[in-house]
Amino acid sequence: MTFASSTPLIQHYINGRVVASTSGRQQDVFNPATGAVSAKVVLGNVEEVNAAVAAASAAAPAWADTAPLKRARVMFKFRELMEQNHDALAAAITREHGKVFSDAKGEVTRGLEIIEFACGIPQLLKTQFTDNIGGGIDNWNLRQPLGVTAGITPFNFPVMVPLWMAPLAIATGNTFVLKPSERDPSPSLMMAELLQQAGLPDGVFNVVQGDKLAVDALLQHPDVKAVSFVGSTPIAETIYQQGAKRSGAYPLRVQALGGAKNHLVVMPDADLEQAVDALMGAAYGSAGERCMAISVAVAVGNVADKLINALIPRIKSLKIKNGMEPDAEMGPLVSAAHKDKIEGYIASGIESGAKLLVDGRGLKVAGLEHGFFLGGTLFDQVTPDMKIYREEIFGPVLCIVRVPDFAAAVELINRHEFGNGVSLFTSDGNTAREFSRRIEVGMVGINVPIPVPMAWHSFGGWKRSLFGDAHAYGEEGIRFYTRYKSIMQRWPQSISKGAEFTMPVAK
Repeated sequence: MTFASSTPLIQHYINGRVVASTSGRQQDVFNPATGAVSAKVVLGNVEEVNAAVAAASAAAPAWADTAPLKRARVMFKFRELMEQNHDALAAAITREHGKVFSDAKGEVTRGLEIIEFACGIPQLLKTQFTDNIGGGIDNWNLRQPLGVTAGITPFNFPVMVPLWMAPLAIATGNTFVLKPSERDPSPSLMMAELLQQAGLPDGVFNVVQGDKLAVDALLQHPDVKAVSFVGSTPIAETIYQQGAKRSGAYPLRVQALGGAKNHLVVMPDADLEQAVDALMGAAYGSAGERCMAISVAVAVGNVADKLINALIPRIKSLKIKNGMEPDAEMGPLVSAAHKDKIEGYIASGIESGAKLLVDGRGLKVAGLEHGFFLGGTLFDQVTPDMKIYREEIFGPVLCIVRVPDFAAAVELINRHEFGNGVSLFTSDGNTAREFSRRIEVGMVGINVPIPVPMAWHSFGGWKRSLFGDAHAYGEEGIRFYTRYKSIMQRWPQSISKGAEFTMPVAK
């Protein structure tokens, strides 16, 4: 199966087919490397969201009654088709997002791993049974689907993040409506086609292209039982609050993953070369547009100057070019507006007194002068009161914060409002153990710069990086997309005559 290199108009996918929008609203989709418009995407209205939810609602009863093994077989076929179209999906990511092709292929692979996990749904939905708790009563529990669920996903992972959600929602017996980012929407339709080829019934997976109007319509629709969101903290918090306010028999269940300010602590006993390699990949990979990107290097003791001296030449020699070039190490930012925003943060850092060691502004790539390129940037002497430390930059900007000792590093990180990911580079086992136990962050790496959990674990931060009780994918994802039900059963032959007025207890 092949896909066109560009799509003139990217539409919705509702009830098993591509559906033309009637909203009259559209938005340009850019190739970030060239700065040129590569396509247009429709922006859905309330009626189109309602149509997607109606299709999902109509498909929900039959899909919920489908045996988990049959749902798993659809996932197996979907995984096979995704593998066959691996490079086509990655190329679509690079065209519309800008990340280098090798990184885009890695994104698809991480999404495939979630599908593989979902293929085990017959085992994952097995629950517990207790025989004869007393008086001829047996007790067991079920995990049942919610109904219509929805996902609102960001621009930085247009394949992986939807796959954090949809495979588990569908495998557990729910139907799903995806609202992808309008900046890189093509992969959503590609995945919809592959799900249809895998044998998924019409209406089980739907895509509504759009902006805030579509998001609000999904949140307010009474038939949507759960929404999973990944994006900025202000929006995540708003979505969580909207879900809490929705009244009715089924309040909206929300899983909202927000922003991050991820630190990498370099101890004096760390292998410096390994730490520098880790910082280069984690700070500048995908141009820093990752919620798990490292944006703060915490230099402990006397390690700061050695770290900086090793980083500067590496940053200046980054191979920044079109992401489809085989030797590219960093591509462009996703949009001109986002590039302007990151340059504003750099200016703020200078104004606040941070020492700019490498300035990525003004970078021009030969032949791609209109692309949204920004070079790697490095600040030293950054302090916790500065905007570039407090806020998520989401670009190729690394800040060095100097602290005297391990305790100060832990205190610094624990004071931050975000608690998504963190890393420690050290050669000392006790330091690593203490760090793992004392740090107030949801995902921790020891000599691992980007500790994104594997598919059978779960992803999510602490503090203002996560709103809601459930982390994404893994067994937490299974719990999020199902309702727990406990059943107690007894048959007439074991029921004693006469009313029972005391509290039932195990006998």
